[in-house]
Amino acid sequence: MNEEIQMGLDEAKEAMNQAIEHLKEELMKIRAGKATPSMLDGVMVEYYGSMTPISQVANVNTTDARTITVQPWEKSILDEIAKGIINSNIGLNPQSNGEIIIINVPALTEERRKDLVKKAKAEGEKAKVSIRNQRKDANDFIKGLKNNGLSEDMAKTAEDEVQKIVDSYSKKVDDLIDLKEVDIMTV
Repeated sequence: MNEEIQMGLDEAKEAMNQAIEHLKEELMKIRAGKATPSMLDGVMVEYYGSMTPISQVANVNTTDARTITVQPWEKSILDEIAKGIINSNIGLNPQSNGEIIIINVPALTEERRKDLVKKAKAEGEKAKVSIRNQRKDANDFIKGLKNNGLSEDMAKTAEDEVQKIVDSYSKKVDDLIDLKEVDIMTV
């Protein structure tokens, strides 16, 4: 295969890897009933006039499978952290004891678990759409090369290679979603 085609395939693979990484990040935000510090990764807190990730203004830990504690580095921002958690719409209710914020993570109902599985599958579908868009871009790139003198056989081989790559990345998405579904549905 010629160098130009290989560069195009590498570019498509890189974009597909980014889609997979984005999917992993989104799946981490979907809680499976167990308390984890990463549940608060998307929470932003107003800190001296600018919105700052919670991890940059406090220590976030889990004391057990159902409890997250947030210890701010400055007590003066305790209320701002609580407000940030509430405003993030992740369904958690922070309680302050004047020193730290304690968040009890409720057990998930069957209905809520099914909703979370649907959400995970929707994220998986977004990743697959992104992968299919990369396939289209790669095939368009190959057609462009064909118009500039690339042989039919090489173009066909390159398109087949693109499809193999797309299939492997789609399988990765399916595997990630299946793992997350098991994680969510396990009581």
